[in-house]
Amino acid sequence: MLKQILFLLLFTNILFADLVDIYRTQGIEAVKLELEKELTKKSYWDNFLKNKDIKHGYYESVKYVIITEKERKRLQLHRLKDNKFETLMTQDVFVGEVDGDKQKEGDLKTPTGAYALTSKITKLDQFYGPMALVTNYPNVFDKAQDKDGYGIWIHGLPYDNKRDDYTKGCIALDNLSLKKLDKNISIKNSVLIIGEKNIQNISKKQISTILSDIHEWRDAWRSSDIKNYISFYGESFKKSNGVGLEKYKKYKQRIFAKNEKKKIDFKNINIMPYPNSLNKIMYKVVMDEDYKTRTYKFIGKKELYIELKNGKMSILAEG
Repeated sequence: MLKQILFLLLFTNILFADLVDIYRTQGIEAVKLELEKELTKKSYWDNFLKNKDIKHGYYESVKYVIITEKERKRLQLHRLKDNKFETLMTQDVFVGEVDGDKQKEGDLKTPTGAYALTSKITKLDQFYGPMALVTNYPNVFDKAQDKDGYGIWIHGLPYDNKRDDYTKGCIALDNLSLKKLDKNISIKNSVLIIGEKNIQNISKKQISTILSDIHEWRDAWRSSDIKNYISFYGESFKKSNGVGLEKYKKYKQRIFAKNEKKKIDFKNINIMPYPNSLNKIMYKVVMDEDYKTRTYKFIGKKELYIELKNGKMSILAEG
């Protein structure tokens, strides 16, 4: 706690004497709440991001960003080291036979979006080369958009060299390059971003907005402020199970009416651009959530798929 206090003091206008007075009269939890107010301010995050390279996203636990541009049939691997991105490889690839964003099984399209790599498989037909890196398509947002299909991989090429210059929806590259990719990443610390062509430019202003809004949304959630909490959700919001905004709002109203004391902490926040076929400025947020009330406890991953609209985070899907 002391380290967190000293760190935040470096970037805020709070005087140490003020915090000491709050601690003296109200205790350490009051100090924590006072500091957390600073996390809802864009000015804090503007200052925090000054010397950080965010051209491929903002990452606290991700180290490797794999970007595939379908139109150019190109894959690039970037590593985040010492707050700077360095490009480790650039390679031509094969993508789906049909252009556009994948919608359903068998449409021969490569999906557009941002995905986790979930595993590596090696016992495969020779057609797929030495291995395949498995993605989590369809993700929460895909399911909310009623997309289906499965088995979207990054894989190699046939050993017998017999294949077409496209895939059924996967991303394929030559076997030596696939081995290089595998050698230079850690699956659990990697993300895959797939776009039609150039991935959107990311501004520090946008990331500051998202980070400050995440903490304001968290504070509204923690204080059971339903009006402010719901203001961060878009009209087209949908859970992966099909529940829309109005039904979700009524559910949260019932939960908030209990007025339970909540502990909600976020760590390892990762914000990546989310290419999409909806012509929206979208990002995917993945973070560790520690949620606790008197009757319920959850420790795990929280995913938000957001649109930036009118200078504010608007949640379109959540998981």
